[in-house]
Amino acid sequence: MQVSESLIHTRVQEWLSPVFDKQTQEEIVKLQQQDSEILKESFYKDLEFGTGGMRGIMGVGTNRINKYTLGKSTQGLSNYLQKQFPGEQAKAVIAYDCRNNSDTLAQLVADVFSANGIQVYLFSSLRPTPELSYAVKELGCHCGIVLTASHNPPEYNGYKVYWQDGGQLVPPQDGEIIAEINTLNYADIKFDANTELIKKIDKEIDTPFIENSVKNGSFAATQEAKDNTTIVFTSLHGTSITAVPETLKKAGYNNVHIVKEQEVPDGNFPTVKSPNPEEPEALAMATALAEKVNADIVIGTDPDCDRLGIAVRNSNGELQLLNGNQTMIVMTWFLLKHYKSKGIKGNEFIASTIVSTPMMKNLAAAYEVEYKEVLTGFKWIAKLIKDFPDKHFIGGGEESFGFMVGDFVRDKDAVTSTLLACEIVAYTKSHGSSFYKELLNLYVDHGFYKENLVSLVKKGIKGAEEIKQTMIDLRNNPPTEIAEEKIVLIEDYQTSIATNTLDKTQHLIEIPKSNVLIFYTEAGSKIAARPSGTEPKIKFYMSVQESIDDLSAFDTVEQKLNTKIAAIKKDLQLT
Repeated sequence: MQVSESLIHTRVQEWLSPVFDKQTQEEIVKLQQQDSEILKESFYKDLEFGTGGMRGIMGVGTNRINKYTLGKSTQGLSNYLQKQFPGEQAKAVIAYDCRNNSDTLAQLVADVFSANGIQVYLFSSLRPTPELSYAVKELGCHCGIVLTASHNPPEYNGYKVYWQDGGQLVPPQDGEIIAEINTLNYADIKFDANTELIKKIDKEIDTPFIENSVKNGSFAATQEAKDNTTIVFTSLHGTSITAVPETLKKAGYNNVHIVKEQEVPDGNFPTVKSPNPEEPEALAMATALAEKVNADIVIGTDPDCDRLGIAVRNSNGELQLLNGNQTMIVMTWFLLKHYKSKGIKGNEFIASTIVSTPMMKNLAAAYEVEYKEVLTGFKWIAKLIKDFPDKHFIGGGEESFGFMVGDFVRDKDAVTSTLLACEIVAYTKSHGSSFYKELLNLYVDHGFYKENLVSLVKKGIKGAEEIKQTMIDLRNNPPTEIAEEKIVLIEDYQTSIATNTLDKTQHLIEIPKSNVLIFYTEAGSKIAARPSGTEPKIKFYMSVQESIDDLSAFDTVEQKLNTKIAAIKKDLQLT
């Protein structure tokens, strides 16, 4: 990537002007003297909105999270709100997670909104992201902001924007707001707060949010079944500690053991390398506790409590961490089973993303409900609910450990999903089965799908160029076969064209454009390549499948699928 030294110099000089405070200027001078590479990384581009909003390393510069980049975004959003809702009192609600500086950055955002005459509801302390989504609708706000960087390392923070429906920004609002932001100079930011327009909130939203979480996450488990279920929960130093224990308690789960060492919110995440529930190591303390108390399930949530990782007892009685696809499949099955018992009305649908397991489509067909597929990111699932008001959203998720139950929250929700997971464990155990056994039964009934994800970290300017070149190479020279399986279909979401490689016919992909390539093989394997929208990574998603007649063949078929995944990784040079 060609980085203009003159552009960087111009930007640095601007940030040394009186528009920026003394502390910012001093930090820039220090970088000039001590670390030219970090200075370059900090100014070579503007921080952009990705699939999850704006996320980046905290520090000075246009490519960092700081008072000026967030202030400029908030000023642009304020201008947009006033144009879109003339004559109305625009209202915004703000939440923040446990990360370092999240509280001060949230206050700064509130100050800018209020300086622009916008009524602000600011949570008095850290809260889960799904509660922010709920609050937008509950308070009748025009938008919502949550300060979070999800599961990123401690040096990161971020800024996610929600719209009136409680879902994250989607087209056309996102593009229009970005355009508004790009018209501004940093000198245009109004930092002088109107404190009369800032109202602190807490219990008035906490109480109905938890009540609705209990209502939406409770199903068929009896109190006896709940009493016979032992749960280990860890918040991984994050916000879920403010909502999950209380939700489980109100739902009737009394045997909940919390990992005390990870209970206190802490943006440095001292007990884990990464506060990411996808990583087995993040749940190590929880699984150790689970063995001591003979728990049925282990649940851990990420710092802003929108994603969850779970471990359940497998066929040998050992705790096994499930991936996001496996958790999603069992949760969706359980919801569909519940709806079928009440009577399917014909307007229900479930949803997932283009890089998640194809097994979701099979489940929908089996239960005769509609299946909708969208781009990566829960904002697209929330958009479906808004776009199809005559249809009823049952639930859905994505491979990256996110799930949403119903539509009272319009983003992935680890509070209600945690309760749902516990309901499944309690219900299946009381009926002589288990969460894991039902997963295996689903493989027999709907096909054994096995997924794997490889994320390649490519940091900085050089990394961004490597990611870009990888996608260019895959487009210009696509493989004709992978793991000795002929590729029969290539979907390019950037051009919106799907190409049948056998007869060369093409058809239009009718969802928004995105930098994603998906290859399908003759044997039913699916391989997707996608740069992350919020992290310096390129991700490769692999899904392979075989039919399985009964559970006695499980181990043999699983080994076959593992071998196939290994071959795919080798062919794509991912090992």
